[in-house]
Amino acid sequence: MKHLVIVILLTLSFSSNAQQYNSPKLVVGIVVDQMCYDYLYRYSDKFCENGFKKLMNEGVNCRNTQYNYIPTYTGPGHASIYTGTTPSNHGIVANEWFDRSTGQLLNCVEDSTVTSIGTKSIYGLFSPMNLKANTITDQLKMTYRSAKVISMSIKNRGAILPGGHLSDGSYWFDFETGKFITSSFYKEKLPSWVESFNDEKQADNYLKEEWNTILDIESYQESGPDNSPYEHLLPGKTTPTFPYDLKEMTNGQANYELFAYTPFANTFLTDFALKSVDNEQLGKDLQTDMLCISYSTPDLAGHAFGPYSVELEDIYIRLDLEIQKLLKQLDQKVGKGEYTVFLTGDHAVVPVPQYLIDNNLPGGYFFLEENLMNLRNQVIQQFGKDYILTEENNNIYLDQKAIKSDKLVLENVAQFVKQEVEDWQNVKRVFTGRELYNSAVDDEWLDMVKKGYHHAESGDVIYMLEPGYLPKLSDTELSRKGTSHGSAFNYDTHVPLLWYGKKIKAQEVYRKIEITAISATLAHILFLQMPNSTTGNPILEVLK
Repeated sequence: MKHLVIVILLTLSFSSNAQQYNSPKLVVGIVVDQMCYDYLYRYSDKFCENGFKKLMNEGVNCRNTQYNYIPTYTGPGHASIYTGTTPSNHGIVANEWFDRSTGQLLNCVEDSTVTSIGTKSIYGLFSPMNLKANTITDQLKMTYRSAKVISMSIKNRGAILPGGHLSDGSYWFDFETGKFITSSFYKEKLPSWVESFNDEKQADNYLKEEWNTILDIESYQESGPDNSPYEHLLPGKTTPTFPYDLKEMTNGQANYELFAYTPFANTFLTDFALKSVDNEQLGKDLQTDMLCISYSTPDLAGHAFGPYSVELEDIYIRLDLEIQKLLKQLDQKVGKGEYTVFLTGDHAVVPVPQYLIDNNLPGGYFFLEENLMNLRNQVIQQFGKDYILTEENNNIYLDQKAIKSDKLVLENVAQFVKQEVEDWQNVKRVFTGRELYNSAVDDEWLDMVKKGYHHAESGDVIYMLEPGYLPKLSDTELSRKGTSHGSAFNYDTHVPLLWYGKKIKAQEVYRKIEITAISATLAHILFLQMPNSTTGNPILEVLK
């Protein structure tokens, strides 16, 4: 009996060490899709005291956090945050890229080998199989098998890439049924708590409501006029103005894509996240768990309305209340001072270029269709054949097989294309893939393109545009509304980064911090080995 007691005590002693030397019980990673740094300050007068302001005032505010590669898109952003490295290592070079083996575009989390779980639709055919590096969540699971990792988002890539390869559950929105789903990569069936949440039909209920400004619309002075010529129309609207009567706009039919543009989708996601804390017992034992939440609606609305719209301001005022609710519930469910939160953006966004044009600011549109047609003709004149397969994400893909078959040198064709593209108006820099693959860093722009390049997925010639310019296929009225992102410039690369919680002291950090620092910092908070391809350096101010 005495020996049995000793064994039990030793077992308990070893178990108590599983929490990695007084690590937090739960780490919550929050990514806000398309969040500009200045939103924290532009809208601050309308924020409550216990949402964004609580994170800013009681935690570490890294005020000069930058993406250190291009393209600045959702897929690469989430992958870089959670792997601690850039696309040159993790391989997620864009949201989708040209797959040479099929001749088709490939979504960054697309996986034809899995089946949908929780739906019969195609929206479940996704997994992290294209991610070539381990995430901090993978590292936690490899080191401590009893740790739990749960991730969720409206977008599939916003849920899948943070959860990594070893996630205990990654869930995203099914635009066909309005439910949270997953794939057979993770589960054979949905957990009962997810099914119960889906049975509440929250998305359907929200589609019966009206989205109006939460405050008096006259107080939204941080934005432009509500009826703006720079904004897209949502289905069922004749003007881009409040209120948005969703029931009227949909004629009572389920339009889940419309739902995702509204702030109700953020509430829906927060409620799902809190359900996961309860039902997965996150932060309840001696082992640190991770919860990864990615809010997609700010990006969807941001593309449609732009960063100076009343719609976006209202979404952030309401999102602030979601952050308040989340923190309050974590205090109750996990315990004050027992969890750690980080919040950042996966990229920011350029102001609507037509707005820049109309206000005599640098910027505008780069129309690809005519330039690409002329380039094909120039290639035919030079080599006797069109060797251009396609253009995607400012990457020009050449027909490598045909070039080799015709006994030409790929780099010679690429150099010719490069020289022609250099003459395109509003193109800033052009590089061939071989130059990026073989070169040392010579300047900041080449460095950012190089870090975003992976030879198997990227093109043979990559170009970047001048500041303020967006690529568009052709010049139409619709192409001059709304906005996007993806560049190497501050309006796309400068994002918030806030740390709050256990052992984190209030301070502001002004030095430049690269986005790859997040996982490097988490590795030290969790006393873990760095994930296999992490190149970022830890943020010492968070750790001291």
